[in-house]
Amino acid sequence: MTPAEQAPVASEGRDGPPPLPERPSPGFALDAEAFLEMMLVERGAARLTIEAYGRDLRDYGAFLRSKGADGRTAPRDMVRSYIATLGAAGLSPRTQARHLSCLRQFHGFLMAEGRRPDDPTLGLDSPRRGRPLPKVLTEAEVSALLTAARTPEGNKGLRGAALLEILYSTGLRVSELVSLPFGAVARDPEMLLVRGKGDKERLVPLGEPARLAIRNWLAVRADSLPAKGSARRRAERFLFPSTALEGHLTRDGFAKELKDMALRAGLDPQVVSPHVLRHSFASHMLAHGADLRGVQALLGHADITTTQIYTHVLDERLTRLVKAAHPLARKPQS
Repeated sequence: MTPAEQAPVASEGRDGPPPLPERPSPGFALDAEAFLEMMLVERGAARLTIEAYGRDLRDYGAFLRSKGADGRTAPRDMVRSYIATLGAAGLSPRTQARHLSCLRQFHGFLMAEGRRPDDPTLGLDSPRRGRPLPKVLTEAEVSALLTAARTPEGNKGLRGAALLEILYSTGLRVSELVSLPFGAVARDPEMLLVRGKGDKERLVPLGEPARLAIRNWLAVRADSLPAKGSARRRAERFLFPSTALEGHLTRDGFAKELKDMALRAGLDPQVVSPHVLRHSFASHMLAHGADLRGVQALLGHADITTTQIYTHVLDERLTRLVKAAHPLARKPQS
């Protein structure tokens, strides 16, 4: 909630009731109403968009009135100051950027309608959103998860171990994992041929723990095939067959299994997901010396900028390297 929306709690006292919160000036309110009507009628904006813009403009108008200005007279520095108050109030950069987008359209409307000669939002930079760091598990947590995957007796434990070993060994997307064709591993290959986004193929090496888990699963895989008919023929094509319409284990089915594994491992199931395992694979590879281009190829990223979300791992490793190896990084003896 922004400062202008934070109305004081009404309470009687020796000094009487507190003052009412600041409101937009009547002139600003009329301009805002005309702008919202234009957005609705001419641009066909959705009802929720109109409501959000209405809230943003009420807050902005109240701020301007507190400064003795309105939409037709506010200079650029005042608009910039308003955006700064949003950050000070704890609003996220994304929300601040939405407010600024609303103000740009509003002031563009005022200028187009001849209600003011200039646009004070021109030249204002959007708040930097930043990119959140990916959530990852520690190597110890992944180890506990792998142990938990093998805990159930019988076919369930063998399948769970194969799924998790492949995922952590390769960093596959969950859709790539559950739809792996049977032919990709039938001969215990050292390399998986994966068909990823855009129907692009890539080769991904398999570690020995994953290959062993696959061999163990293949010994009992036939038990998971439907009894007969088209369902069986469809399921026979996949490494992890099921009676689902797709013929293979579904994304949701695997996600549920992973939550169960997390509980058995003593981990918070809310922070364990197939994508977190993919992030963990990439982060741990970089932490142990892999280069960014190699990780890009393994993950199947078309653009290196997508892989650069993991550069924080490289930064940490390089910092440790400098501290450990550079002679001037050592603290001088007193």
